[in-house]
Amino acid sequence: MPAPILIVLHQEHSTPGRIGLLLQERGYRLDIRRPRFGDPLPATMRNHAGAVIFGGPMSANDPDDYIKREIDWISVPLKENAPFLGVCLGAQMLVKQLGGSVKPHAAGLSEIGYWPIRPTAAGSALFDWPSHVYHWHVEGFDRPGCCELLAEGDVFENQAIRRGPAYGIQFHPEVTHAMLCRWTVVAADKLGVPGAQDRVTQISARFQHDSSVRRWLDGFLDRWLHPAATAGACTGPTG
Repeated sequence: MPAPILIVLHQEHSTPGRIGLLLQERGYRLDIRRPRFGDPLPATMRNHAGAVIFGGPMSANDPDDYIKREIDWISVPLKENAPFLGVCLGAQMLVKQLGGSVKPHAAGLSEIGYWPIRPTAAGSALFDWPSHVYHWHVEGFDRPGCCELLAEGDVFENQAIRRGPAYGIQFHPEVTHAMLCRWTVVAADKLGVPGAQDRVTQISARFQHDSSVRRWLDGFLDRWLHPAATAGACTGPTG
């Protein structure tokens, strides 16, 4: 049996969604931890096959101790060249660890719902990307100079980055239909901000785009779990 995957969640009832299901289908046990509620993070990745930090309503800029601890901890998989994936907030934490910045859109826009992304040449060489992915964020990140930009968007430019076997994605391929329905009810107040699609539009778009997101995630996880690239030295943020 392979070593487990470390899963970092930020709310009491959060789940790793489809990412967790696909990892379990591949034979991986999930080691779920919630540092916000006191769970420790390992000092080394030797006992884990990879790590995923998921999203949440908090910001990577928040002063909470657990946010700072998670950002600092990302140095562990980076130093050990272990597979790491940051999803939304997790990607923004990765960027902060690498010296980049996280900030709201200059015009106050959000991305909530299904919005388009475009792969770069580097991204196209790795994956067959979906045209639209599911977003739920009001902040974006810049690209540290040590990272490749793999996908970009119109509202928030940087959508997917890579540094060796460490990836950060601004979108949510883990979202299941049940999760979408729950988010759009529990956080319905967010659907009125600029750039947010209403609930009906999101559900309709899911039927149109989710199959290609699922295919992308299948291919992504296979490459992520068996990385060929090695990490390089970080030169700092580029904006």
